[in-house]
Amino acid sequence: MKFEIVNPVPLGSPSGWSNGILAPAGGRMLFVAGQAGWDRSCVGSPDDFAAQFARALDRVLEVVRTAGGGNADVARLTVFVTDLAAYRASRRALGGAWRERFGRYYPAMALVEVSALMDEGAQVEIEATAVLTLGR
Repeated sequence: MKFEIVNPVPLGSPSGWSNGILAPAGGRMLFVAGQAGWDRSCVGSPDDFAAQFARALDRVLEVVRTAGGGNADVARLTVFVTDLAAYRASRRALGGAWRERFGRYYPAMALVEVSALMDEGAQVEIEATAVLTLGR
């Protein structure tokens, strides 16, 4: 395994995230800017919450792939949402979108509710940190 997952017993068993990820020595860090689930390049009306979540994940992974990595190289995600209730109501669909892209691997994650995002119509934005192995 590339990363060492750090889930201290006193913090309880995480479900759908990891408390910490220890990257191996010698990797290169890739900081992925916030990738919105809806922006001015999209046409029509804003997608529902789950579709925006999936699009934001795809955009994060596109940056990681362009840098020479893959989904297993993502060490940390911060998910910004404008509606925590919509996030909770969509958890089943979000889980499906997650598993299609990451399988059962969960990086260190945080969820933050915000009042608005920069892109009009955006309900989800995800930023990430990936660690790419040298020599790729």
